Amino acid sequence: MANKNGNNAESWLPLNEEFSTLAIHAGYTPDEKSNSSVVPPISLSATYALDTPAKNRGFEYSRTLNPNRDILEKRLAALDGGKHGVCFSSGMSAISALISLLKSGDHVISSDDIYGGANRLWRNSIERNNLQVDIMDLTNIEGFKKALKTNTKMVFLETPANPTLRVFDIALIAKIAHDFSKEILVAVDNTVLTSFFQRPLDLGADLVHYSLTKYINGHTDVIMGALITNSDDLKEKLNFYQNAFGAVPSPFESYLCTRGLKTLHLRMPALMENSLKIAKFLESHPKIKSVNHPALKSHPQHELALSQSSGHSSLLSFTIKEPGSALKFLDSLKMVANAASFGGCESLAELPAFYTHMMVPIDQRLRLGITDNFVRLSVGLESAKDLIHDLSQALENC
Repeated sequence: MANKNGNNAESWLPLNEEFSTLAIHAGYTPDEKSNSSVVPPISLSATYALDTPAKNRGFEYSRTLNPNRDILEKRLAALDGGKHGVCFSSGMSAISALISLLKSGDHVISSDDIYGGANRLWRNSIERNNLQVDIMDLTNIEGFKKALKTNTKMVFLETPANPTLRVFDIALIAKIAHDFSKEILVAVDNTVLTSFFQRPLDLGADLVHYSLTKYINGHTDVIMGALITNSDDLKEKLNFYQNAFGAVPSPFESYLCTRGLKTLHLRMPALMENSLKIAKFLESHPKIKSVNHPALKSHPQHELALSQSSGHSSLLSFTIKEPGSALKFLDSLKMVANAASFGGCESLAELPAFYTHMMVPIDQRLRLGITDNFVRLSVGLESAKDLIHDLSQALENC
């Protein structure tokens, strides 16, 4: 049963009552544009006329700033309770900008349970950027404390983690890091929950990372990333890398993502409700060994999830008991597509060991429980009854 906040649980943090208003209006009012268009028009111009060589009207070249990207960045920042949003052409290019904040010899601590591409990028940075990178289990707080060094400059964590849905204590990790050194930046990948269900800046993080491709756009038709911060200094540095790299989204993609944001407050509770129904179905199925979903009481960090977020999204994972049966399970699905990514309106399933996390060293994958029978499922907005029917028949065939 949904509580008064609409997040289908009695003890999650309360939802932000202003979220829907900010998601629809922040960063733009019709009066700011000459034609008073209620919906921000798409500005496709690559360049803008200057009043004088040293004076512009806010825009001069679209790689540096575009009206559609400007609106999106302001809106994203408002939803996270931050001052600044900086958008990139993908979630990975946003992480690349994070790496650019570091210098040769700096030490980074990253949670071990992150998107496989991010894991690969951090490991690659050890050699190419001469960074010292410790990839470790951040549920082990004592181990985290011992890993901190005088040259530690960044802590990067994804919570809930993709694909195991482990939850890390943002407030505790940020406090420990900042008490150790004010120079340490704590960056949290909030892609799985979005600012609708979790606000890392409020919990002490310095930066919030997003793959906007997922829930924030929400329609599986945009590739984009973003970083949110309260720091004027970080904003200036990130804008420099954004402009210098040229890794920026197009005006049309920015428009689509701004449009997707307008329904985020409607999609997330519906996705949570669907995913919890599916998780409970799978947890009771005789062919399923285990299910990972923070709203389940069986989740090892269930209480922590309740204490730092306002709900959960559509992402869950599970392990099938019978060895070698996961491929047949995927082949037997009829409605759920076998595809990477998550956070859209349609349900997607994949085997991380064969796809999104194939580049993670096998010993690390196995330590995380990402075996050949481990399935990641992004529950969509289809009928839960229809989804359960599809999953049930696929399990019967494997």
